[in-house]
Amino acid sequence: MRKTVKIILGILGFIFLGVVVLVILFILSMKPDPDREEKIRQEAGRYLEANFNDDFELYDTLYDNMGNFEFEYAAKVRVIRSNTEFLVYRDAETKQLVDTYVSDKWSDELEEEMSPYVRQAFGESAVVYVYIDDEIGVALNVDPLNPGSFKNYNLEPTVRLDIPRKRLEGDEERFTDFISYLTIEEILQHGQLIVSYVAETGEILEDKEWIWEF
Repeated sequence: MRKTVKIILGILGFIFLGVVVLVILFILSMKPDPDREEKIRQEAGRYLEANFNDDFELYDTLYDNMGNFEFEYAAKVRVIRSNTEFLVYRDAETKQLVDTYVSDKWSDELEEEMSPYVRQAFGESAVVYVYIDDEIGVALNVDPLNPGSFKNYNLEPTVRLDIPRKRLEGDEERFTDFISYLTIEEILQHGQLIVSYVAETGEILEDKEWIWEF
């Protein structure tokens, strides 16, 4: 009997030790490596000097420990005059440094242009987000110092609309009216609209999203 108890206690102790080790490893994995942070800072600093001007400043680094991006470490940069923020990181395939400036600039401009319509049509608490491929500037060979307007390019971004209420009758017509507004006003001719019903607290109010390609 005592031998059985000792064996059980030994097994439980081994399991507990294993859990403790896993927790420690997880905590360590959540912390950025200071050397790699400093490396991306230095690389991004040289990249900014070569491709931008004094209107741009490096102010922090980003460590992606959850696999949300294609990189682990990126430098955070902002435009001093406009406060537009973007990233500089090393592309996983080409191993070259790239930036998201054009993508973030155009996304900000699109969101600003859409917001008045969105607030009027869907309520003051409705929020619109625009997602453009991070490396669109490289793909279109856009000069980062003279990116021009998004209207000069045939973009196909994803537009996400978060409405903090339950679904109402007539919503689908409201969504198609929004798409018509985008095309008629020549804001966007093509893209994808995704509508989610999400409370301001983050609670999902409707399981099904409304998705439409235009």
